[in-house]
Amino acid sequence: MASIPKIKGQRKIAKTEVVPFTRQLASMIGAGMPILSTIQTLEEQCSNPEFKKVLTHLKDTIEGGDPISKGLASFPVLFDDMYVNMVMAGEQSGEFAGILKRLGTIIQATARLKGKVKSAMTYPTVIISIALLLAGGLIQFVVPIFAEMFSGFGKPLPALTQTLVDVSNFVKAYWYIILITVGAAIWAFKTWKNTERGHYKFDEFKLKMPVFGVLNLKSGIGRFCRLLAQMTNAGVPILKSLEVVAGSLGNRVLEKSILDARKEVEQGNQLNVALDGKPYMPLIMVRMIAAGEKAGKVEDMLDSVADSYDEEVEALLSTLTSLMEPFLMVFLGAIIGTIVLAMFLPIFNMGSLAS
Repeated sequence: MASIPKIKGQRKIAKTEVVPFTRQLASMIGAGMPILSTIQTLEEQCSNPEFKKVLTHLKDTIEGGDPISKGLASFPVLFDDMYVNMVMAGEQSGEFAGILKRLGTIIQATARLKGKVKSAMTYPTVIISIALLLAGGLIQFVVPIFAEMFSGFGKPLPALTQTLVDVSNFVKAYWYIILITVGAAIWAFKTWKNTERGHYKFDEFKLKMPVFGVLNLKSGIGRFCRLLAQMTNAGVPILKSLEVVAGSLGNRVLEKSILDARKEVEQGNQLNVALDGKPYMPLIMVRMIAAGEKAGKVEDMLDSVADSYDEEVEALLSTLTSLMEPFLMVFLGAIIGTIVLAMFLPIFNMGSLAS
């Protein structure tokens, strides 16, 4: 097998190139083109030089007598375990084109939903950061000018103004200590989060957060059901499917629950029995899987559950966005307004202060 090339910017490539590649590969193979000719054609028309290296490697893999799934596995950032295992199942079952089409749809839908969730969670962070930066700028640069002007009044300042002046003086005198403290706190948090226990606890916190916890849980459960349905439909064994899906959710708490359930499935239990009672596994999902297993249509039921949760996530995101905008504007206005009021309050009381 050819040596694996070094690819720059793989995460960006994964967002921009993998979906069209998957769809084009599915269409061309579905039209009857041999896999090697398909990869050669895609390589020739590829405009991204880094992704072109990937296609060249895939072509060399096939020419060397290995299946394309082996070449895909060389780039785990671009093609995760779910992708590789579904392609492998397609190679073994002879339904390669159909599975590739489903893969393209899954990746696109998952990326779209994750983007919406990320956007909803990023928006308040940006607004709060702007509020803090503006407040910090006013306290550091504007308040001292007003404080110097107020010092000539010879009268006590209003409590709110005096508090703001004291904060400004503290920041001006000890700004380096504040920066060191904030930097140390960020470093300590990242170090803790990179530990096994820290990562698990932080993922648990993300599921318990007000509002956003529900959002994270519903999107995670929807992804679990969708991926499990597609992998078992593709012919991937249930134990392998559970293992791969658990690792692709990006949450250690959900991953542990699914892997614990996998152990019970391995011992002979049905999936609904194995999932029942596991942390963060919704009862309604377990009951619907039980109905699907009883009817022999568990994949259809999993898809139905995934559709339901995806719709709930979209509705929650829409409601959250509409409610969050006015709340954050009020928050931003309250922070800046309080600082401005504190600065101008002595001027409003100029008569009594100057007398």
